[in-house]
Amino acid sequence: MKKLLIDLLPRGVITQLRNYAKLMRIDKPIGIWLLLWPMLWALWLAGEGHPDQGLFVVFVLGVIVMRSAGCVLNDYADRNIDPYVERTRSRPIASGAVAPVEALILFAALGLIAIGLATLLNKPAQLLAIVAAVLTVIYPYVKRIVSIPQFVLGAAFGWAVPMAFAAQTGETSQLAWLVFSVTLVWAVIYDTFYAMVDRKDDIRVGAKSTAILFGEVDLFVIAGLQVLMLTGLVLIGLGAKLGSWFYASVVLAACLMAYHLWLARDRQPAGCFAAFLHNQHIGLVVFGGIVLHYTFNPA
Repeated sequence: MKKLLIDLLPRGVITQLRNYAKLMRIDKPIGIWLLLWPMLWALWLAGEGHPDQGLFVVFVLGVIVMRSAGCVLNDYADRNIDPYVERTRSRPIASGAVAPVEALILFAALGLIAIGLATLLNKPAQLLAIVAAVLTVIYPYVKRIVSIPQFVLGAAFGWAVPMAFAAQTGETSQLAWLVFSVTLVWAVIYDTFYAMVDRKDDIRVGAKSTAILFGEVDLFVIAGLQVLMLTGLVLIGLGAKLGSWFYASVVLAACLMAYHLWLARDRQPAGCFAAFLHNQHIGLVVFGGIVLHYTFNPA
């Protein structure tokens, strides 16, 4: 049998490549999905159901690269915190499997790939890509300064939305910013669930999060944000003249949100983490509603 190329590499090299992959969270694609769905919403809405195929490829690759770069920089920034948090102490930098300088080199390499992808976009999208890069760099450090770093994360995760509209149509319409706003609110929702998992450790090490800020009313605030997100989705439907398939997806998304609150009802780490992971299904359901609308209601 023919050996794969990776099998020909020394064992130590293979191990380190796996450490790099772990540092980029390739083994945990949840972040890719949470970034991917809003971008796909935007592409399909901007292209009225027929997005440019080349842009689809560029943006999917861009999501994977930028999410990986963000994870690498986040772990570099948290290298002195992660060893003291139960959930993160086994991360490559925290455990010593990857040196901090290696992480910076990997981040730079991913950044160069992202720049190469950006050169394939039009001028308006390229200008927005600069903002995306800034948001990616500053987020890991914001949680040491402000109590609402999830809003910065939401901006970083949602910035592909105006970029997709700009790349597809040459401009960022009111609809583009509405989709971005919904994405930002959604990110605050699911990342607050995520932050609830580490709340005790974050308080101990001095990190900041909306989970700490919201305190005992965390689930109540999340419920309010969910209502705000659902309202935004309805406004998107009205603005894009979407039909019953889309509104059915919004109803299903509301049911999923209620389920997430139930999962986190006791504020136990396992339930909160399950609610965070399950949020990707909201993105899928909404995207499905958009696709079905344009499939059965072609312009």
